[in-house]
Amino acid sequence: MAAQSTLRHSASEDVLMAFIDKYKKLIQDRLRRTMKRTKLLATIALATTIILGAEGSRRWWKKRHAEKEQGRKLLRKNSWLFNKDGSRTIYVPYKDSTSKVVIHRTKPLTFEAHRRLFLNPPKISGLGDGTVPSAQAKPGLNLAFLHQFLSLMSIMIPRWTSKEAGLLLSHGVFLMLRTYLSLVVARLDGEIVRDLVAGNGKLFLWGLVKWCGLGSFASYVNSMIKFLESKVSIAFRTRLTRYIHDLYLNDNLNYYKLSNLDGGVGQGADQFITQDLTLFCASAANLYSSLGKPFVDICVFNYQLYQSLGPLALTGLLSNYFLTASILRKLSPPFGKLKAVEGRKEGDFRALHARLIANAEEVAFYGGAEMEKTFLNREFKSLKSWMEGIYMLKIRYNILEDFILKYSWSAYGYLLSSLPTFLPAWGGLGGALEMADSAEKGGRERGRMKEFITNKRLMLSLADAGGRMMYSIKDLSELAGYTSRVYTLITTLHRVHANAYVPRPTGNELYSLSDVQGTTQKGFDGVRLEHVPVVAPGLWPQGGDELIESLGLIVRNGEHLLISGPNGVGKSAIARILAGLWPVYRGLMSRPKSIGEDGIMFLPQRPYLSIGTLRDQVIYPDGEVDMRLKRKSEDDLQRALDAARLGYLPDREGGWDTRKEWKDVFSGGEKQRVGFARLLYHEPKYAIIDEGTSAVSSDVEGLLYETCKERGITLITISTRASLKKYHTFNLVLGMGDDGSEWEFERIGTEREKMHVERELQELRERLAQVEEWKRRREEIEKELAQVWTADGKDEPLSPPPYVAEEGSQPVTDSEEFVEAPENS
Repeated sequence: MAAQSTLRHSASEDVLMAFIDKYKKLIQDRLRRTMKRTKLLATIALATTIILGAEGSRRWWKKRHAEKEQGRKLLRKNSWLFNKDGSRTIYVPYKDSTSKVVIHRTKPLTFEAHRRLFLNPPKISGLGDGTVPSAQAKPGLNLAFLHQFLSLMSIMIPRWTSKEAGLLLSHGVFLMLRTYLSLVVARLDGEIVRDLVAGNGKLFLWGLVKWCGLGSFASYVNSMIKFLESKVSIAFRTRLTRYIHDLYLNDNLNYYKLSNLDGGVGQGADQFITQDLTLFCASAANLYSSLGKPFVDICVFNYQLYQSLGPLALTGLLSNYFLTASILRKLSPPFGKLKAVEGRKEGDFRALHARLIANAEEVAFYGGAEMEKTFLNREFKSLKSWMEGIYMLKIRYNILEDFILKYSWSAYGYLLSSLPTFLPAWGGLGGALEMADSAEKGGRERGRMKEFITNKRLMLSLADAGGRMMYSIKDLSELAGYTSRVYTLITTLHRVHANAYVPRPTGNELYSLSDVQGTTQKGFDGVRLEHVPVVAPGLWPQGGDELIESLGLIVRNGEHLLISGPNGVGKSAIARILAGLWPVYRGLMSRPKSIGEDGIMFLPQRPYLSIGTLRDQVIYPDGEVDMRLKRKSEDDLQRALDAARLGYLPDREGGWDTRKEWKDVFSGGEKQRVGFARLLYHEPKYAIIDEGTSAVSSDVEGLLYETCKERGITLITISTRASLKKYHTFNLVLGMGDDGSEWEFERIGTEREKMHVERELQELRERLAQVEEWKRRREEIEKELAQVWTADGKDEPLSPPPYVAEEGSQPVTDSEEFVEAPENS
């Protein structure tokens, strides 16, 4: 039985082993097939990846090469690309190639969202009742400054995923890292001194090695902090500059209205955008490290000193902070107000220089150098006196500040560091170690040295952080002045952009900017004015001066209009109203859209020549990219110059790509004819010409007008030349009536006009018939004036003056002396 059971057991084992072997073979076969399939798929995937990667790299390289070529062309032509979303792509020089930069235009919805921050501030202290712009609040450390700064921060950091937020986060990480390194350096400093006193050379040398390694890393951290601060400042300035440019230069003509209608920033918008904006961004970027970093240092170092020196030292430190802050704040001059006034005076001084440069030729003709120098010296003297006063205040404040923050704080730090030694019961952890090791000789002195050096290093770092915190009060005051200036600029721009003018507190002025009730219609096929008063607007909040009470006219396609009249009656004012420069206070104004195939174009009284090439002068305000998009070439430009009698310019100036200061190159007549060349290039449906041919001869003037009419351009001319009537259909005569406010709109060539001309000719003939009688009367008057009454009762003619040479004699020179007249003369 035992043998049978043994046989059965062995047979079952053989069956089991056979099953296992069979299963292993099956698994191995499947693995072989799977591995073959996997290898095949992996090979296919690898080949596909290599092919796709190579193709992608080829396309990327080809696209990159095309972008570089396009960038070089656009950079050479000083042009850019317009994208479908309204952004622009520009190429800037970078090393030996170019770098692509995409500039996104600020959306109108963003302006509307920000408008409440600048035009409707909260009714809190320093910001008025909400009706007066908060920019009028005095600069200082108050709630108004907080609102202004946070409003500007919403522009500089539009979202937490922006580039500026990333830079600030990176800056913060390095600032925290520097705080940690300060703690490590303090401990390492104490260990090195301890090992030096103990005479342990091996540990001393190892401490020096760690010191050098830590120093190299700390140098990198400090450099990165300065670099990131500069990057934050540039990022802030870039964001604000683009925002202000989009709000300043747009179709609403804010760049014109800012100084000519509003007057909120005077004539110094360039000062605000360039200097004040730069100072604000630098100060705002520095605030993050000069205020945030010291605050973190104070918290960390105070905690470390609390552990080492105990609660008494912490109480003393906190009391010292509050006492010092109270003293410095009470004795600190109003740096914010002083900086704001200094910025305004700098702007006035700069504006005088800019005014002299812009009008150098006129001043030179008048010989007004001495008078201009008087103005400049007087303005600089005012600026110098103000800055000297600021420097004197800074000297007194810096003496107090340095004594408190450097010397008194250092002495106070030594006093607190001595607590574990002299008052161990109040000395915290250091005092406990002092009492525990009081029996040990030598070792306690070395430990005391280590702790003192560590606490001293922490105390010095704490004093530095506290000093920077106190110094930041002055920096904050200066930042408040810069913030007020930049906030004033953006507030004024938003007010102009939204036409959000509030009436004066004393009452509504007639024709004030807060009382504009007229309607402007763009897209009308013609020019129409219905019951529109012609008003010269005054700077807000003043009212305007009415020139014409109610003007009504309509000009259709092909009906050319001449606007004439004496100077000062409002001829150019009509062009400004049609261009949108001046508001339509009442009535309806209809006009075509801006420059385009069916639009309207204006030629101002003073020709404007932009910077750039000769090509840019003809196609202005288009760029070369716009010209190519319109499918126009240099041949079209040459035909426009030929029609304007300027076909010789490309050869004379050296080609289309020549760059010069064109306002000094062209003569007066050439400048006006360049304006007509622009008109013939754009070929609008309507054109308003304001004294556009005053420096052009009559024959060329006629050719220009005939060419424009042949091109289908309807002309509206403002001029005092009667010879232009033959090129127009209607005549609008201004300045009629006793007060000069009446006008007359009539067709040229009517019987009434002919009768008026005949009547004028008859008056001239009657006057010419009286010429002989006037000549005879003139001779009689000259004879009477040539005689005098003498004492002898005789009439004798006066002898000629001695300095008048007789006929045939030599003229009298300047060196000859005058001969005294006879006694009877």
